[in-house]
Amino acid sequence: MHLAEYLPQLLLAWSIQAMGILSPGPSVALILGVATSRGRLPSVVTAFGVACGSIVLSVATVAGVTAVLAQVAQLMTVLRILGAAYLAWLAWKAFRNAASTPKLVIGRVGRESVWRTGLAGFVLQISNPKAIMFWLAIASVGGVGDAPLPVVALFVAVAFVNSFLGHGGYALLLSSAPVRSAYMRARRWIEAGLGCFFLFASFKLATTRL
Repeated sequence: MHLAEYLPQLLLAWSIQAMGILSPGPSVALILGVATSRGRLPSVVTAFGVACGSIVLSVATVAGVTAVLAQVAQLMTVLRILGAAYLAWLAWKAFRNAASTPKLVIGRVGRESVWRTGLAGFVLQISNPKAIMFWLAIASVGGVGDAPLPVVALFVAVAFVNSFLGHGGYALLLSSAPVRSAYMRARRWIEAGLGCFFLFASFKLATTRL
C-alpha cells in the first residue's frame, strides 16, 4: 500500500479538522480566558492539552469508536453530562471573575499548575460536542481505519500538529499585549460573555443528543 492511495482521504479528513479549528468553540473560549487572565505560557499549555485531546479523538475515529459511541445512548449520555458539568463550572468561574475586582497577574507557572492547565484543555476537548461532531464528520467520509499502521500514525500525528498549531496560534494572538490591554478595558464584559457562552454550551450539550 502506498501513501498516495490514502492521500485524498487524509487531505479531506485534515481539511474537515481545520474547519473545526477555524470555527471558534468552547476550546478557543477556554484559551481566551487563560490567555487574557494568565498569560502566554499557560494559554500555550492549554492549547497543547487541547491538541492531546485531538490525538484521542483521531485515534477513536480510526478505530471507529466515535461512530460506535454515537449509537450507544447510555455512553453518550454520560459523556454529555460530564461535558455539560465541566462547561457549567467554567461558566461559574467566568461569572465569578466578572464580579471580582479587575486584576491581571501574569506569572510563572509551576509544575502542578502546568499539569492542571494542560489537563483542563485535554478534558474539554475530548468532551467538546463541537469537536466530536467534526470528528464524526471525518469518520463519515471514510477515514483511514483500513490503512497500514504508518498511514494511521501519520494521520494521528498531523491531526495533533494541526490542532496544536491552530489552537497555539489562538493562544499567541490572544495573549499578546494589545489583546491583554483590550481585555483589561473590557474585562467584566468579556468574562460575562464567556460565562454566558459556557452556560449556553453546557445547556445545549446537556439537552441535545450527538
